[in-house]
Amino acid sequence: MTESQNPFEALGAGGFDMNALLQQAQQMQEQLTQAQQRLHDTEVEGTVGSVSVKVNGVGELTGVDIKPGGFDGNDSESLGDLGEVIVAAYRDAKAKADAMATEALGPLAGGLGDTGAPPAAPGQLGFSG
Repeated sequence: MTESQNPFEALGAGGFDMNALLQQAQQMQEQLTQAQQRLHDTEVEGTVGSVSVKVNGVGELTGVDIKPGGFDGNDSESLGDLGEVIVAAYRDAKAKADAMATEALGPLAGGLGDTGAPPAAPGQLGFSG
């Protein structure tokens, strides 16, 4: 075999261009990084009763708003109810953030190592969750 011969020709892969493949992989990585940054910079809101919470697209809690008059706060039962409502509002916002992440990352993450299994949840792609 001479140096100018493509070693992949014997395998029926004439014209295989490793540089093009690496360039395509680098472009996909850049697109994935950009999509992750957009998710980090985007906020969604979840609301239950008089409580609204904001999370970014990767599920990090960024704000809590409690409307006046929604809770008494003078006893442990009211405060416990408030805690439950905050958790429910967070879950609402997190579900929206997860859906947004799946939509944003689906085309980029879907083709990586396709095993026939359902796509990985955003938390499994290195997002906090």
